[in-house]
Amino acid sequence: MRRDFLKWCACAGLGLAAPLRGREAARADEQELPPYDGPFYLVFNAAGGWDTTYLMDPKGVGGINRLYEEGDILTHGHHRFAPTAKHKDGGLSNEDFYSEFGDELLVLNGLDYSVNNHSPGARYMATGKLDSLAYPTFAALVAACQGPACPLSFLTFGNYSATGNLVAMSRVPYLPSLKRIANADSIEGNERSPYHDDFALARIEQALREQREDHSTQPLLPRKERAENMLYAAQVNSKALQRVTPHIPKDIPKQRLAQQAEIALASFKAGVCVSANLTIGQFDSHANNDRDQMKLIPELLEGIAYVLHRAEELQIREKLVVIAQSEMGRTPDYNKGDGKDHWSIGSIMFLGPGIKGNRVIGATDEKQFAVPFNPQTLASDTEHGIRIRPEHLHEALRQFAGIGEHSHSRSFPLGIKAEEQLQGLWG
Repeated sequence: MRRDFLKWCACAGLGLAAPLRGREAARADEQELPPYDGPFYLVFNAAGGWDTTYLMDPKGVGGINRLYEEGDILTHGHHRFAPTAKHKDGGLSNEDFYSEFGDELLVLNGLDYSVNNHSPGARYMATGKLDSLAYPTFAALVAACQGPACPLSFLTFGNYSATGNLVAMSRVPYLPSLKRIANADSIEGNERSPYHDDFALARIEQALREQREDHSTQPLLPRKERAENMLYAAQVNSKALQRVTPHIPKDIPKQRLAQQAEIALASFKAGVCVSANLTIGQFDSHANNDRDQMKLIPELLEGIAYVLHRAEELQIREKLVVIAQSEMGRTPDYNKGDGKDHWSIGSIMFLGPGIKGNRVIGATDEKQFAVPFNPQTLASDTEHGIRIRPEHLHEALRQFAGIGEHSHSRSFPLGIKAEEQLQGLWG
């Protein structure tokens, strides 16, 4: 499929990545894209709106939760979390998650989403910009800044995935699809069944090299130049993608997030990807909130744990930055269907190199309203503090990733005043 797609694009004069011209293009056969060596960014999306009081912002008062009371709330270091071991339906309990990862985990509570509708909320959390459809997600922006030439620079498995026209959006839904892409010069992605033997492939590359050398000093029409750039990109990307093959697992995991994670992690390990947008849905628990959240939150935590364990096996754990978020929270009261509706206050979690763990920043009060805090000290300040919104976090993420002054970031300003920038958020 990919082979035919590239052929059709070349015939149509369409260009993709890594365009070169002149003598530089003439040396395409001698070049291979160097592997991107990290850091890598994984964004987990709990699509639909998670109930943070059943995870990192427990209450147990005022009827906000029905599965535990205030005295049942558990702690690990500075973290407070809801007890879920007795209530979860599969997945990983809060107890086990915090026991293993709490010392690495940074939590921010009292995040003000400003809206409680899914589409604008998802866009706001993904980009840090509520009033524009043009802004790229953080995952796309960091991919464009740090690895624009990577064949699968920005992978996405759903949720809001705008790129701002900065980088290609790659969708690889299944592991067999990744195998076929990684082995595009083989029949059905089977590396043991190449379209050409080594001798024929060498002759093809020689012919292409001679053709490029003939054209290297000649002026080309734009359509012809794009076609040759396309051909060069196909060659270079194909060689780079072959590095993915050894890291594709033979057995496909059953969990939704684990399947997405394997595609992203194999691409990270091969150095052909910078960031990935992972997602699971159905968190919109307007009916039977407790039942749904006790199935989905443990599934999300199990997916995060799977990623971290598998990254350890692939020896990229120390380069992996994890963000777990949702586009909204759930109301502090139940509706007539035992569900919870949309709530514009929530939380977010971070973990990875350069992020100091065992920390909780921000808070909500006993009625689940956000408590303002001082962006310089990160301490609660109801009189002079500010409400932390997604743009504050995205500005901090850009600085954390070292792309705050990149031209791409400057093209999409977030408008955060200097006195409102979060100081010391990452520790």
